[in-house]
Amino acid sequence: MKTVSSPSQMYSISMDERNKGKKVGFVPTMGYLHEGHLSLVRKAKELSDFVVVSIFVNPIQFGPGEDFDRYPRNPERDCQLLRELDVNVVFMPSSTDMYSADHSVFVDETTLSKGLCGAHRPGHFKGVATVVAKLFNIVQPHMAIFGEKDFQQARIIQRMVRDLNFPIEIVIAPTVREADGLAMSSRNTYLSPAERKKATALFKALSVAREMCQNNITDVSILRESVEETILQHGDKSTVIPVKIEYIEIVHDETLVPLEKVIHPARMLIAVRIGNTRLIDNILLK
Repeated sequence: MKTVSSPSQMYSISMDERNKGKKVGFVPTMGYLHEGHLSLVRKAKELSDFVVVSIFVNPIQFGPGEDFDRYPRNPERDCQLLRELDVNVVFMPSSTDMYSADHSVFVDETTLSKGLCGAHRPGHFKGVATVVAKLFNIVQPHMAIFGEKDFQQARIIQRMVRDLNFPIEIVIAPTVREADGLAMSSRNTYLSPAERKKATALFKALSVAREMCQNNITDVSILRESVEETILQHGDKSTVIPVKIEYIEIVHDETLVPLEKVIHPARMLIAVRIGNTRLIDNILLK
């Protein structure tokens, strides 16, 4: 496994493999890898011949007061996990490798990014789209794998690829969950033991909504009310854990347009702060 920090070297390696007829698969990450990330790597290995994984905590997708400085990092452990999966290249650029001191060009998706997380994290998806576009230009993949947990992000990247004519296939892989249903996330490490238990309310609430839909309850206001109640009431009542619901939305699965009734395809997305930790999750409703 090669470890590369130079964008020009990464580009040369990928182009060499493409010229040999190899199909290049790419998994962009911010590191501190868990089984969710590793499942994306396995998917890339399944679908391509040469796998590149990037590890880069992207400063321009974090807003003021967000957790850029304390975002968990462990590159040595990450590289060992990727070595065990027989990844071909780990691309680990620095911020100065990725952004000139006077950089002034950004990629900004203007429709799918406005609601949901975009409404609560101004500029976040502009930073995401910009760094992913840069990584695509550097790595030159035939395909890239993204996780369903960050569903809005995945749809935005699909739209960017379509609208800017990137010759790249975007694959959205299923969310990987802990045994108790909590979606795997690097930010789960922020949770205290009591907060960690409370966090299982997210998937419990989504599952309640899915069951209600299966029983032909399709009114979004009713579903949202049940999800909110489940999140707030779930868990040990003797331990007070601060919980703030940022949003509970049901949207069209492709366009992310908010719905009043659940019609196929529809997706429920939620963002909740448990203590000081912001968690997101989603589920397909039928």
